[in-house]
Amino acid sequence: MDQTREAHIERVRAAFVGVSNADADQMLTNYTEDTIFELPYADPPSIIEGRENVRAYLKAAFEIFKFTLEITEVHETLDPDMLVVEYASNGHVTTTGKPYANAYIGVYWFRDGLISKVREFYNPTASITALTPD
Repeated sequence: MDQTREAHIERVRAAFVGVSNADADQMLTNYTEDTIFELPYADPPSIIEGRENVRAYLKAAFEIFKFTLEITEVHETLDPDMLVVEYASNGHVTTTGKPYANAYIGVYWFRDGLISKVREFYNPTASITALTPD
């Protein structure tokens, strides 16, 4: 694996530390100002544009979801500034106290060493189950 790809993987890991700390600011230091988050499995499917809009989204999400993310697999692509990353979450939902574990596939694009776009796929059933009170 070349240095560029290694740097990109480390950038994703650094962003995941921010997620684990429920710290949107820490996470977003790894993203471009004009970053784009695509969440095709969200209800409703969402495209969030710009670091400040993503920050607002994440701050609200981190009030409810407390979890860590662990990379389970990285798939290189022909484009050196693109990675497909598989990862898993482990944590809980604050409003229900239920455990939250999910599996994700994220397509990450990079520009100037920062994450410029993410398209994240996850199991929406796991989220709904964790969010629904008994």
